This record gives sequence, structure tokens and C-alpha cells, in this order.
Amino acid sequence: MAAHFDSAVILVADDDPFIRHMLTRYLQREGYQVVEAPHGEAALDLYFCHLPDLVLLDALMPVVDGFEVCRRLQTLTQGTLAPVLMITGLEDEKSVDQAFEIGVVDYVTKPINWAVLRQRVRRLILQHRLEIQLREANYQLQQLTLIDSLTQVANRRRFDEYLLQEWGRGGREQLPLSLVICDIDHFKAYNDHYGHQAGDRCLQEVAKILSQCISRPADIVTRYGGEEFAVILPNTSLEGATVISQRLVTAVQQRGLPHPTAPRAIVTISCGVASVLPRADYLPSDLVFTADQALYQAKAQGRNQYQAIYVMPPSPRQACDAGAMSAAPILGSLWPEA
Repeated sequence: MAAHFDSAVILVADDDPFIRHMLTRYLQREGYQVVEAPHGEAALDLYFCHLPDLVLLDALMPVVDGFEVCRRLQTLTQGTLAPVLMITGLEDEKSVDQAFEIGVVDYVTKPINWAVLRQRVRRLILQHRLEIQLREANYQLQQLTLIDSLTQVANRRRFDEYLLQEWGRGGREQLPLSLVICDIDHFKAYNDHYGHQAGDRCLQEVAKILSQCISRPADIVTRYGGEEFAVILPNTSLEGATVISQRLVTAVQQRGLPHPTAPRAIVTISCGVASVLPRADYLPSDLVFTADQALYQAKAQGRNQYQAIYVMPPSPRQACDAGAMSAAPILGSLWPEA
């Protein structure tokens, strides 16, 4: 496999200026970009400034030696460290074992055999770049498993994972967590009138509208199932969630997607909103159930609106009952009934 290394960056850390200069000149002739560090502390700083493809590290340096530099880099990079090729005059078994234990992937001895160095540098850089490509491919594949193929928003699996994640964070940090469940009004009638392909396009358009209404990186829109979408709002009170719900309802209504069999002749949504301060005696399913109950209320009140419920902490009398809660509804309607 051909590799192009003209843009590869190598960090050379050696306290001997002559050896460092020789290494730099040789590597530059091979087409690499070289960053020089005269000691261990400089190597640590320069690594994060340049994020090299390879580190050539002298084992014996004053104050912070090569072993300690590698050990610190392993900790700071959390498993993403570029390959470290150690340059050493030590060939005893203990030193070699120590080097590999702390994450050194290979070593060359002094005096340097330049042909050996050349091949090891090329091999390690190629290996490093292939590992980066593999990580990126795995990340993209993982993302695909969390995206709904039709609407391109997060899928039900991602909903379950993210709700559990934010439930735990909210409980640890005492932050409110809100959930909005959105349902397209009269969607079966839409499918019956236009057909399922048009229904799919309607789902895609609604998903796009909902996503455009969400601005914070932590907030996500998911396809909950069928014609239902769910919006997870970490660190959001009920008041904040109702503002977003109103925005969602209004945005879909203003888009004006035709729906001749619906009462208002356009596509609308109903939203159920629930908010809670996560606690050990609640479950994430309690929040979902409450949002679903609020959605039922919104539909019962005439659709094209939201209804909101806050999950109240149990009273001292209720505290002995696991999962005890009371619901105080806060109602909001885009289309108030006469």
C-alpha cells in the first residue's frame, strides 16, 4: 500500500544537540516535518501543540527522562498517543521491558543505524495512519447505528442510551431533565390519502423542522417510533421545555404542509412535555410515561398544542413508597378552545 508521508510530523526529543540535529536533517531529507524538543518538558508541551504522527524519544534525558515523558503522554492522551520510537543506548532486558510496558512501540539503539531507523519510521507512521482511519471508520459505523435511516435524526436506540446517560448526569449534578414527545396529528389519515411514500416524505420534513428548532448541542431530536418524535432536553426546566414545545408546534404549523383530511387542512403536531429532577427513587421510564400522559391530554384537548406535566418529588408521607410521585399539570395551548 502506497503511503504519502510528506505531511507527516515527527517530534524529536533529545538533550544531545548533535544527535538531535543529525536526526532532524536526516528526517527532513526523507520528506518529514520535524519538531525539535531539547528536553522532556519541552517534548510534553510540543506534543500537544503539533500532534505529531511519531515521537522519537531519547531514553536518557535530565530532569524528565524518556520513560517518564512516555508515561505522562499515555495518561494525558487517554489511548490516542502517536507511536513512540525510543532512541537508547540501553539494551539490558530490564530497560527494554520497561520501555514496552509504558507504551513504547519500538526502539533503536545508539549509534543509530540509519537504514533501520528509516524503515521503522515509515512502518510506524503508516501503522498510525491506518489506525486513525480505522477509528474514524468505526466511529462513522457506530453513528450509523444510532441514526434513523428515513428521517436522519437519532433513532430509538440512541434515545434510550441518551436518556439513561442524561438521567444519570442529572441525578449526580442535581440538574433538571425534560422530555418532549411529539406526534403528527391524524397521520394515518395522511397516509390513507397520499400513500405511504408521501407519508415518509412528511416524516422527513417534520424531522427537519424539529431539528431546526433545537439549538443547544446537548438537546437531541429522536424518532421515537412511527410518527412520534422525542426531544431530550438536559438541564432544562419545565418552563424552558414549554417554550421549546411551543416553538415546535408553531414551526410545524407555519410550514403549512397540506393535509386535506385534517381539521385545519395542514400537518400539525401535538406535544407532551414532562420535566423531573432525576432521583434514585424514579426511573427514566417514569419521565417517558409522564410525557406520554401529557401527549394524551394534548390530543384530548384538540391537538396542535402541547400539554406539560412536572413530576413532583414525593412528600415525606409518600417517601416510603418507591417511585411515588404526584403530577401537577401546567397546560398550554396554541389553539385555545372556545
